[in-house]
Amino acid sequence: MRLKIARIIQCWLLLSLGVFLACSFSCTKTSTGVKRFSIAVIPKGTTHEFWKAIHAGAVKAEQELSTADLQVSITWKGPLREDDREQQIQVVEGFLSQGVNGVVLAPLDSRALVRPVEEAAAAGIPTVIIDSALDSSKIVSFVATDNLKGGELAADRMAELLHGKGKVLLLKYQEGSASTTDREQGFLAKMKSAYPEVEVISSDQYAGPTRDTAKQASENLLNRFGNDIQGVFCVNESSTAGMLLALQDIGKAGKIAFLGFDATQQFVDAMRNKQLNGVVVQNPFNMCYLGVKTMVEHLQGKPVEPRVDTGVTMITPENLDDPASQTLLHPPVDQYLK
Repeated sequence: MRLKIARIIQCWLLLSLGVFLACSFSCTKTSTGVKRFSIAVIPKGTTHEFWKAIHAGAVKAEQELSTADLQVSITWKGPLREDDREQQIQVVEGFLSQGVNGVVLAPLDSRALVRPVEEAAAAGIPTVIIDSALDSSKIVSFVATDNLKGGELAADRMAELLHGKGKVLLLKYQEGSASTTDREQGFLAKMKSAYPEVEVISSDQYAGPTRDTAKQASENLLNRFGNDIQGVFCVNESSTAGMLLALQDIGKAGKIAFLGFDATQQFVDAMRNKQLNGVVVQNPFNMCYLGVKTMVEHLQGKPVEPRVDTGVTMITPENLDDPASQTLLHPPVDQYLK
């Protein structure tokens, strides 16, 4: 009972402080009359190449949106691992207490981050969600890929590779991740409706948050089903990397149809070496650029779209060198993250 009362008091103090600081930030200009917006950008994790592109997009927005009359300042901070819900919650709450003007968040769990986001809204600090959905109506906008479509693209490509018949594995990512759950559901639904002769013989195993956990999960699946399958689909960067390593270790890379999600140089090399038959790619650089831009427009009182689709593309060995593919595969990360 004491712990419950203490938690209520803590939340009340946090909300009160947030309201005071949010008003202070949003209502005060510098001595030169320049308005300042301080925006927290919080990723799911900080180690994967995907998040580096997200960070670079935020920096581009910071630079381009700052003018003679407006100064935009982003602060980048997130958990190291993509399964650390408590740390991400603490990061959100920490920014609340600092009184930022807005939050751009990629929630690693669609439900666990609801409370801090809604506390932020109550304190007058708005949130734009990027990458992965949040089960809350208390947000400004959702800027992300159509992940259901991404899963459907993978199903179409897999059926093409198998000529409409065969057995495949789906390696999931982790529970609570809305973006990858949509990819999984899109893949499974399209397979069932359009390609009934392609059988998904395993779709209930999770890769976990790192390539090491993904490699272990992949090894377990391949030990069990490796002699029976003709294809594999993995739904994010780390699961794709872990499966690729596992297939290489047993000499089956390039011998079964293999599709992944998101882009790294490792995956480009694997496609050139005919060990990977395609990756579904997002545009993380543009996603966070638009996420920060949407937040700034909202803070300026401008109308914003509640849903912004940043696109999804299947890159294969056949279109790998197309200019459009190269733009997606090589966002200008180094230009903005010096």
